[in-house]
Amino acid sequence: MVASRTIIIAGAGIGGLTAALAVARRGFRVLILEQAAQLQETGAGLQLSPNAARVLIDLGLEERLKANVVAPRAIRVRDASNGRDITRLPVAHAEKYYGAPYWVIHRADLQAALLSAVGERPEIEVRLGKGVEEFAAQQNRITVTYSSGGKTEDATGIGLIGADGLWSAVRACLWGVAEPRLAGRTAWRALVSTERVPAEFREPIVHLWIGPDGHIVVYPVRRGHALNIVAITTDSFAGRSWSTGSGRDDLLSRFPTRRWTKQAIDLLAAPEGWLKWALYDRPPLPRWGRGAVTLLGDAAHPMVPFLAQGAAMAIEDAAVLADVLVSGTDIAAALRRYEVRRRPRTTRVQQAALTNGRIYHLSGPAAALRNVTMRFVLGNELVLSRYDWIYEWRPPSLTAPTPTTAVT
Repeated sequence: MVASRTIIIAGAGIGGLTAALAVARRGFRVLILEQAAQLQETGAGLQLSPNAARVLIDLGLEERLKANVVAPRAIRVRDASNGRDITRLPVAHAEKYYGAPYWVIHRADLQAALLSAVGERPEIEVRLGKGVEEFAAQQNRITVTYSSGGKTEDATGIGLIGADGLWSAVRACLWGVAEPRLAGRTAWRALVSTERVPAEFREPIVHLWIGPDGHIVVYPVRRGHALNIVAITTDSFAGRSWSTGSGRDDLLSRFPTRRWTKQAIDLLAAPEGWLKWALYDRPPLPRWGRGAVTLLGDAAHPMVPFLAQGAAMAIEDAAVLADVLVSGTDIAAALRRYEVRRRPRTTRVQQAALTNGRIYHLSGPAAALRNVTMRFVLGNELVLSRYDWIYEWRPPSLTAPTPTTAVT
């Protein structure tokens, strides 16, 4: 792989793979270094709102994704205590309103679609079991040192993108090791066959129960054959793993029947096993990178999942990153333009997600006021319009012709 035209990406997650596809379409070679020895089917479902879906469609992934996505008709926001609708967001009309669909998908299915597309691009190389350890900048190039089977090896390129997640090694090399802050909440996830749940949960609907100190999100994935269930509650668990095993009784003890409707609790009782992970975030960085190095996705701006925008922001990052890299030969200057474009938006989304978390978990009179406001004052359409600033975002064109002069 020619170093003078190679962008190195640390991390083969959703952000890293999307960035690789977008950057390769701009005439660059891409080397992805991924710490994991194999990419496993792990993770929960995720929501691809129109701002994310349109980037993936622009990258030519629509047919691959349609094989596994579910297009929900609505998001039902429900009162935890009685199951009644507080409001219903009509996302079936997302394509009409925003110019792109609203999809839900299992994370592993999205990653598989991205990997399939990456595998068809000869200018993209993926090396697994290669954890980035450090980098050094020389004139017009970056040398990245990574671990490989107990040894260290080097790779050279013109830029380095740290898309290596919450515990990013690239971020640590740039700004020193600093632990993310624990959000004081734990998320549990499970999949269950839709044959084992009541008929209403087989419908293309996102169900969101909100209640004191917790909420539950349920929607079909895997072409409607499986139900994705995520439960989040206040908790002090501080593990770093994405997939810590947890018993069903441990989860159910956090959703007492005096506060949560039987329908929601019955869904939590359906899966025999659960996986859990602690939620973390970080305060916004004043700078994401220096020189020909920058960050993307959770490495730059991890956020709590109360707006369902973590993956979407990484996908948006990838689109903007590709746009700036096509525009000139100064990689460092291009990456600063990328950061200037992205920091205000990702900071705003981080803050909005934190606010949503507080709103979701209200109790007592404050919760009653929230419900009345959402149901009677705002109404379904107005509640949805509060997210226009997120969903209307459009990426730079990813289908522009490859420039005749490549970066050297």
